[in-house]
Amino acid sequence: MSRFQRVGVFVDAQNMFYAAKHQYRAKLNFQKLLEAITRDRQLVRAISYLVQTPDTDQSSFVAMLLQNGYEVKSKALRLRPDGSAKGDWDMGIAIDTMAMADRLDVVALVTGDGDFVDLVNMLKAKGLRVEVYSFPYSTGEELKCACTEFYQIGPELLIASTFPAKGKPATAPPSPGVPSRD
Repeated sequence: MSRFQRVGVFVDAQNMFYAAKHQYRAKLNFQKLLEAITRDRQLVRAISYLVQTPDTDQSSFVAMLLQNGYEVKSKALRLRPDGSAKGDWDMGIAIDTMAMADRLDVVALVTGDGDFVDLVNMLKAKGLRVEVYSFPYSTGEELKCACTEFYQIGPELLIASTFPAKGKPATAPPSPGVPSRD
């Protein structure tokens, strides 16, 4: 790892929020996350992608992200005529990473979504290092295998929360987490 590596960080915020909430009854510490990803490398851009829902005020969350060095891209949850909802940033994240690829050495994807496997393969084919940061139990195996390196998020990057307990107790990830290798 070189301090001359240029890093772009792309955070699938909904994916990470719900994984932390449901698996560990905790919240992700986005400040520590960015520090763990960049280490001694040059941060080019950090973008967090949000889906706004009509019943949730995310203004304090957005303010925290901005204060900690993230750009925030947001879009409204779309409700379909059949009552289902659509709200993800997969295509937006893919477009942004490809648009920035020539200015980066490392793409850090913060997601467990296996839909990104084709993007990871394309970025690697362009000569980029692709690091995936996520919780071990909510990350697709194919994504772990496709990336250059998988870093599991551990308890040191979590903030204890008061989310109510549901079902079986949450357990911490088995290893110390970022930057250790799974």
